[in-house]
Amino acid sequence: MKTKVLILVISLFVFNSCRNKGTEVNENKAVQQTYTNPILDAGDEPWAIFHEGKYYYTQGCEDVIILWETTDITDLRNATRKTVWIPKDKSNALHLWGPEIHFIHNKWYIYFAADDGNMDNHQIYVIENESANPMEGEFEMKGRISTDKDNNWAIHASTFEHNSERYMIWCGWEKRRINTETQCIYIAKMKNPWTLSTERVMISKPEFEWERQWINPDGNKTAYPIFVNEAPQYFLSKNKDKVLIYYSASGKWTPYYCVGLLTADANSDLTDPASWKKHPSPVLAQYKEKHVFGPGSLSFIPSPDQKEWYTLYHARKIPNDATGAIGSQTPRLLKVEWDEDGLPRFATLDSLGTPLPLPSGITKIN
Repeated sequence: MKTKVLILVISLFVFNSCRNKGTEVNENKAVQQTYTNPILDAGDEPWAIFHEGKYYYTQGCEDVIILWETTDITDLRNATRKTVWIPKDKSNALHLWGPEIHFIHNKWYIYFAADDGNMDNHQIYVIENESANPMEGEFEMKGRISTDKDNNWAIHASTFEHNSERYMIWCGWEKRRINTETQCIYIAKMKNPWTLSTERVMISKPEFEWERQWINPDGNKTAYPIFVNEAPQYFLSKNKDKVLIYYSASGKWTPYYCVGLLTADANSDLTDPASWKKHPSPVLAQYKEKHVFGPGSLSFIPSPDQKEWYTLYHARKIPNDATGAIGSQTPRLLKVEWDEDGLPRFATLDSLGTPLPLPSGITKIN
C-alpha cells in the first residue's frame, strides 16, 4: 500500500512538473513573439528601407551619418552599425537632419540636409555608393541639390518613383525668413538622383491651427513664430489608386507636433497643386493618456514576408522639449491597418514598454 501511495505521489509530482514546464515554455514563447517601443533608446527622424531580406536604418544626427543593418527591425539595439559619412566640407558639416537611404539604378543614395553651423543655411545634399551592400564600399559626395534659383532653405528630402517618373519632395522656405518662418512642402521631377528637372511646386503650407503651433504648454517658445510643414513621405493606398504624402506639422519642440496627409489621384499630374487635397485634421497626434507626445517623421516599411506594413515614427514621453532638433525623441514602430477607402489607419499609440506582436515573418529564438 505504501509503495502504491509513493508511486502516486511521484506520478503527480512528475505530471505537475511537466505541466508547469510546459506553461513556462509557452510563456517564454509568447515573450519571444513580441517587441516593445522604443526600438532604440534615443533618436529622431527614423527612416529605413527593406532590401533583399535586410533593413537598412538611419536617423538624424548632428555631425555624422550612421547606418544600421538588420533582419529584425525591432532589434536595432543589436544590429550591425557603421558610420558611413563624415562631412569633409565645412559648408555641410553640421546639423545632418533627416537622412534617408534609397536604392536607385543599382546604386545607394543617402539624402540629408546640412549647414555650416547656421541653421538658416540648411541645404539638401546627396551621397552615392556603388557597392551592392551599403555597409561596404564608400559613400562619396554627389553634390548639393539646388531646389530653386534663390537657393532657399531646404531640408527633409525624400524621393520616389511613380508612373515611370522620379520625384523629389522636401520641406523648404518660400522666401527668406524675416520675422516669421513658414516651412512648406514642395515637389519636383528629377533628371537623375541628384538633379531636379522641373521648377519646384508648393503643394502644402501651414494653414490649419494644428499646423501652426509653436508655443509649448509651459510657455517655452522659439524666438519668433515658426509654422511647420516638414518631413514629407510618399506612400500608396491599398489598391494603388491614390498617391499619399504624409508630413509632419507644428513645432517639433511642442507636444502638438503631428502628422498630416495629402492625397492625389494616382493618374493625376503630381506637379499640379490642384491635384492635391489636404485632410482637414491630423492622422496621427499626441496621446496624453499614454504619455505619447509629438509623434511625427513617418516612414514606411514592410514586414519581412511582405504581408504587413509598418510605420517608423518618433515621439517622446514628455510634453516639452526645448532642444527641438535632436532632443528627447525615440524611434518607434507602429502597425498599419487599412480603412474602407484603402487608406492607412494607424493602430492606437501605446505607452512605452507595451508588448506588441512582432511583424509577420520575424521569429525570436532564444
